[in-house]
Amino acid sequence: MENLIAPRIEIVSRRAILRGLGITAGLVLAAPVLSRKGMAAYATGADKMPHGTVNDPRVFVAIAPDGTVTIIAARSEMGTGIRTSLPMVVADEMEADWSRVHVRQAPGDEAKYGNQDTDGSRSTRHFLIPMRQVGAAARMMLEAAAAAQWNVPVTEVKAVNHEVVHAKTGRKLGFGALATAAAAQPVIEVSQLRLKDPKDFRYIGKGTVGIVDLHDITTGQAMYGSDTRLPNMKYAVIARPPVVGGKLVSFDAADAMKVSGVEKVMEVKAWPWPSKFQPVGGVAVIARNTGAAIMGRDALKIVWDDGPNATYDSVAYRTELEEAARKPGDVVRNNGDADAALKSADKVVVGEYYLPHLAHASMETPVATAHVADGKAEIWAPVQSPGGTREDVAKTLGIPVENVTVNVTLLGGGFGRKSKCDFALEAALLSQAIGAPVKVQWTREDDIRHDFYHTVSAERIEAGIKDGKVVAWRHRSVAPSILSTFVPGAKHEMPIELGMGFVDLPFDIANIRCENPEAAAHTRIGWFRSVSNIPHAFAVQTMVAEIAHELGRDPKDMLLELIGPARLVDLGPSVKDLWDYGEPLASYPNDTGRLRGVVELVAEKGEWNRPVPKGHGLGIAVHRSFVSYVATIVEVAVDAKGNLTIPRVDTAIDCGTFVNPERIRSQIEGAAIMGISLAKYGEVTFKDGRAVQGNFDGFQVARIGDSPMVTNVHIAPSGPDVPPSGVGEPGLPPFAPALCNAIFAATGKRVRNLPIGKQLEGA
Repeated sequence: MENLIAPRIEIVSRRAILRGLGITAGLVLAAPVLSRKGMAAYATGADKMPHGTVNDPRVFVAIAPDGTVTIIAARSEMGTGIRTSLPMVVADEMEADWSRVHVRQAPGDEAKYGNQDTDGSRSTRHFLIPMRQVGAAARMMLEAAAAAQWNVPVTEVKAVNHEVVHAKTGRKLGFGALATAAAAQPVIEVSQLRLKDPKDFRYIGKGTVGIVDLHDITTGQAMYGSDTRLPNMKYAVIARPPVVGGKLVSFDAADAMKVSGVEKVMEVKAWPWPSKFQPVGGVAVIARNTGAAIMGRDALKIVWDDGPNATYDSVAYRTELEEAARKPGDVVRNNGDADAALKSADKVVVGEYYLPHLAHASMETPVATAHVADGKAEIWAPVQSPGGTREDVAKTLGIPVENVTVNVTLLGGGFGRKSKCDFALEAALLSQAIGAPVKVQWTREDDIRHDFYHTVSAERIEAGIKDGKVVAWRHRSVAPSILSTFVPGAKHEMPIELGMGFVDLPFDIANIRCENPEAAAHTRIGWFRSVSNIPHAFAVQTMVAEIAHELGRDPKDMLLELIGPARLVDLGPSVKDLWDYGEPLASYPNDTGRLRGVVELVAEKGEWNRPVPKGHGLGIAVHRSFVSYVATIVEVAVDAKGNLTIPRVDTAIDCGTFVNPERIRSQIEGAAIMGISLAKYGEVTFKDGRAVQGNFDGFQVARIGDSPMVTNVHIAPSGPDVPPSGVGEPGLPPFAPALCNAIFAATGKRVRNLPIGKQLEGA
C-alpha cells in the first residue's frame, strides 16, 4: 500500500503540530483536549492539558509507514521512569507492540502538551486518563480506517498487538499500512472513546516493561545536560554572590585573563532578592573548556557587598526558631479547646524537634547550554519544567515565547532543584551577550552553596494525656517559607506548606491546635523532594512513639489508636484554605481507612513483632503526602561505639491505581537511600551569611555501607475506581522518624534533632 505524507494538522488553529517532531509520514495523534472544567470532572483531578474541547487528537503519537510507533513524552525523566510509564499507557490502550514503540522527548511547549512541571508527584495522577484517551483515540481511528478499507462495520474489527483484525475473515492490516488512512478519519469525541477494561491491560500495572533509557544509561550513551556539544561552543562558570541578596561591587580580571583558554570575563546581570528563579548575578569566566573557566574564576579578585543577610548564622537562627516555637503563633487549625485540655491533663508530653537546611545535591549539578541568535533562543538543559523554562527565557531575554526552544535532556537527579531554571537563564544571558553558544556548568560547590534549600524548621508538639488517652494536641511549626523566594517579607508558611502533614493531621483527638509563628528567610528556599512533609512527619511520628513509651504502649498500636476508626477526615471551618495537593477533596479525601491499611500491611509484611538481636530495634512511622499513604518499618543495629547500620527496611504504599510497579519499588527504595542521607548526614549551615558546606566532604550522602541490607516494598492493592496518586515523593517523609524510633528501641536514646551525626557515640 502506498504511504502518503500525513496532512498538516492544526490544534485549536494554533500551529502545525508536526513542526519540530521530525515526522513526515503516517498518522499523528494528540491527547483529546478537554476544558479545565471538563478535566476537573475526572476522578483523577487532572486539569493540566491544553485548553479547548476535543479537536484533532494528533500531537502525542505518530505511526510511520513501517509500523514504528513514536510516542511523545512531555514530562522530564530524572529516574522516576515517567518517560516510560506514560508512553506505556498510550501503547497499552492503542494495542501497540511495545517492542515497536519509540519514545521521543517533547520540547517545552505547554500550549501543545499541557502542564510540563515534572514535580509534585503529579505526572501519573494528572496524565493517566489523558494518555489512556490518546491511546484509545489512536486505536479507534486505526480500526475505523481498516473497516472502511474492507467495507465492513467497525464493530467487526479490533486492534490486537499492532494489527487490526477482521473477526469474520481473519484479515489483518498492520498499523503502518493503516497510518495514512487513519489520519483522515474523523476525530473521536471523548464521550465516544472506548477505554480498555483494566482486565485487558497488557502493560499497565504489570511491571513487565523496562525503562526505555536503561540501555543508554548503563552503557554511557545517555545524553545528560553536561553532554551537550555545539559547534563553536564556549564554556562558562560563574562566581556568584556568596550571600543571598548580596551584589557585585567590583572585580579585577587581569589574572583570570592570563589563564590559557580563558577568552572573556564579564558581569552577569542580577535581579533584586527575592527574584523567583532569576540569576543572582556575579562574574562569568568564558573559556574554550570548563577546566580553564574554573581556573580563571579562581584567579578573579572580587569585592562583594554582602547585603542584608551578611550576619546570617544558622546556630543563632536555630535558637531563634526554637524560642519562637515556645510562644503562640498564627492559629491555622483549631478544633475544640487544646489550651484548656492541656491544662487539665494528667500529664503533658512535650517534644521539640529541629531539622536543618538541606541541599538537593543531585548527582548531576545544574548545567545548561544556550544558543541565542537572530532574536531566537535554543536551550539544552536538564529541566523539570521545560514549559516554564521556555516562558522564563522569553521574558528574561525580551523575545516572543514562540522564538524559544527548550530541549530537555535526561536529568541526573532533580528532587525539585531543576524546577528552578536559573542556570538556563544564565546560559541564555551569556549567549545573547557574546553571540555564540555557551554552556554554563555549575561545580559541586556552586550547587551546594547556591541552592534553593529545603527550609530549616523547629517543631514543638505538646500532647495532653488524661486517663491514658491523648486528649489534646498543640503543634507549632516554625520555618522560612518557599513564598519568600517570590514575595518580599514573607514570614509565614503558606497554605501549600501548612497542608503537608500539619493542619491536615488525621488523628482522632478532640482538641487539636496548630500554630505557625513567624520565621524570616535569609537564603533561597525552594521545594525539595516531599517539601514540608519532611519536618512535619518527623515531628508528628516521633511524638507518637514518645507518647507510646510514656504510656507503656506498643508504638504501632498507639499509632493506630491515634489515627482512630476508618473515616474521611472533615476539617470543616477549622482550617482556612486547606490545600490537598491541588486536588479536589471529593476525589482525594484524607482517608484514615487507607492510612490504617498501610500501617497494618507494613506491620504484617515487616513482621513488626519479630524478635531482634540485642542492639537492634524496630521503628515505625506513617504519613499521607501527595495524596498517597506510606508506612515504613526500619530495623537498625547500633554497636557499642554508636555505629549505625540498617539490616532491613519495609515500606507499604497505597498509591491508588498504579501503572508501573517496578518503578514504584524503585522510587521507594530510592527514598530509603535518600532518607538515610538526610537523617544521618544532611545539614547545610551558615556563617556570616555564607553556606559552610561545599562538597560531599561536608554535605555527605549515603554510601554503599549505609544502605539497607534488605529493602522490601509492599504495594497495597487498589480497586479500579481509586484514582492514581503520588509515588516519587511520599516514600521520604516517614523514613527518618521510623529510623529514629528504631534507634530509641535499640539504644534508649531519643533523636529529636537531625542530622543524627555523632549523637549516637557511646550509645
